[in-house]
Amino acid sequence: MGRPVLWVGVALLALVTAGCSNSKESSGSAAYDAATPQVAKENVAPQKPGQENAPAPAAVQPVQQQERQLVRTATVDLVSDNVLKAIGEVKDRAQAVGGFAGQENSTEQRGSVTVRVPSADLDRIVGDLKRIGKVTRSEVRSEDVTDQLVDTEARIATQKASVERLRVLFDRAGTTAEIAQIESELTKRQAELESMQRRAESLKGKVALATLTVQVSTTPIAPPEPEKAGFAGAFLGGWDALVEVLRGITVVIGALLPFLLVLALPVAGVIYVLRRRKRVTRTNEAA
Repeated sequence: MGRPVLWVGVALLALVTAGCSNSKESSGSAAYDAATPQVAKENVAPQKPGQENAPAPAAVQPVQQQERQLVRTATVDLVSDNVLKAIGEVKDRAQAVGGFAGQENSTEQRGSVTVRVPSADLDRIVGDLKRIGKVTRSEVRSEDVTDQLVDTEARIATQKASVERLRVLFDRAGTTAEIAQIESELTKRQAELESMQRRAESLKGKVALATLTVQVSTTPIAPPEPEKAGFAGAFLGGWDALVEVLRGITVVIGALLPFLLVLALPVAGVIYVLRRRKRVTRTNEAA
């Protein structure tokens, strides 16, 4: 009885887990069904007299009522007489609120720095930048990742239950073939679980810390040109692509030209010698 039941359990587990990975609703229901009725009974405290009509505990809030999880990014252009000093002040302001500096590229005339700051302090930091230099452009963007985070956490819960069930089946395996098959599936599920956990941590990190990119120059930075739509935009895009292709061909020809000249001289010499010998041969035959 043990071996057939074990194989049936492995097959059912693979089908259930695959179905759960296809949709968020399936993931939620699978995680809920994983709890047994006995555990549910043990977690319910006995009611005291007079509490028969007490209100039930509040259910988990739907996604629409949860606090929105936003990934915030900002880009600011500054004009300052001292680029290096301005970039240093930007980094100091970020570190003062618990942030840190990332990529930096600066010269005496122009520079840029990317810092990570707590999302709650982003607006204040952006507003304080006007004390460092003249703000010529400021953009703040937000991306709502609430649904992604909720979906990922639901998949993590389902995957954890799947891994635990596979471990139970692994302990019950009796043959080498069963052990090898279950171990392979367990390794696959564990890798998927770790990947989901890393994705969730990455999203949480982006939500907690906003990304601020500050560009500083001694002269105003020209704003990016808006993309042109329609026929005119497509024509200009195609024309630019054609110019780039021709420019690339010219560069290739220029790079190959020295080699062609070096190879052409010996070839021309050989051709000249062969033609001269042919003329000499014809002259001798005519004589």
